[in-house]
Amino acid sequence: MALEHITVLDLTHMVSGPYGTMILSDLGARTIKVEPPVKGEETRRLLENDKLYSKDGVGAYFLTLNRNKESVCIDLKKSEGREVFLDLVRKADVVFDNFSVGVTKRLGIDHESLIKVNPRIITCSVTGFGETGPEINRPAFDQVIQAMGGGMSITGTPETGPIRSGIPMGDLGGGVFGALGVLAALAEREHTGKGQHVDISMLDVQVSLLNYMATMHLMSNEIPQGIGNGHFVHVPYNCYPTQDGHIIIACIGDPFFERFADFIQIPELQKPELKAQPVRFAIKDQIDKLITDKLTQHPTAYWLEKLQEVRIPCGPVNNMAQTLTDPQVLARDMVVSVDLPSGEKLDMPGNPIKLSNAKRSKFKASPMLGQNTDEVLHEWLNYSDEEITHLKVSGIVG
Repeated sequence: MALEHITVLDLTHMVSGPYGTMILSDLGARTIKVEPPVKGEETRRLLENDKLYSKDGVGAYFLTLNRNKESVCIDLKKSEGREVFLDLVRKADVVFDNFSVGVTKRLGIDHESLIKVNPRIITCSVTGFGETGPEINRPAFDQVIQAMGGGMSITGTPETGPIRSGIPMGDLGGGVFGALGVLAALAEREHTGKGQHVDISMLDVQVSLLNYMATMHLMSNEIPQGIGNGHFVHVPYNCYPTQDGHIIIACIGDPFFERFADFIQIPELQKPELKAQPVRFAIKDQIDKLITDKLTQHPTAYWLEKLQEVRIPCGPVNNMAQTLTDPQVLARDMVVSVDLPSGEKLDMPGNPIKLSNAKRSKFKASPMLGQNTDEVLHEWLNYSDEEITHLKVSGIVG
């Protein structure tokens, strides 16, 4: 696989960091999760006793975000533990964390410390606000970042007020861009031979994702409001109820509208003047009501079939079960089966990055706490049995 020559030391916890290292693991990187002895990374215990959302005492968070990884327990707060970690760094390519700003420096494992033992090491830190600026010490979780990043203000409607994304875009966005930053640093290292530090701010990521909408504001000083599932340019472009669900219709531009109007056969939409977008946008609510009245006469499947015949962009509003059984989703290996230590199989989302030279991935279960400590220390670092026993008895590793 593409990254099978790369080794990542994973110091991450919760969602943003583990998601970033999961992406690298899915692409083939050997990812060694370095966890505190005894309890391990905190999401090991999240949902651990939930009857619906845990398997063998491990919750869905940890099972998903830490697949394809190994687990080594090292107490980084002890000097001897730090020395073991530095031995790992000497042979690794990447160290990835999402600690609060300043933690790696206090532990003596920040980038400036690590390049002294491995000048090629790439470090990545995903934090709420980055490592420069006036707010770096401010704590942040996903919804705080979604709110401060502007996205919540344009989600929902004036009636509902701001609404966060249903998936944790603040956390997941930080992880995605962390992985992207690491890949860029690895590519540069091919030319320079030197590592570097990747500084990812979750707030920066959300501002970047505002994209053209931010540019529009900076051009006009207009502050956009939430418009629900509609669009601020295109009509019709919305979520419409059907007889048994909801459907998205997205007519971008006048030609699509003309084709849609010919298809839907609503007399009021046949007026010649509606072929121009400004006229349609002025009576957007009226158009949406006419379409709703028509679509509620038949079920979703009926409309999808008819709309696709005339090539109108459309799609059902799927619930989780519908999405995860969709033939297109399944054909793309976006639901994969993982063998658990108990012998059970667990399905979870697959890897969206398809590389033509890569073999079909086989996903490994998330590791048990300290599952690979002996293997990594003995086979990778050449520690003797006596050294490993001493470290275990001393509580340095587990």
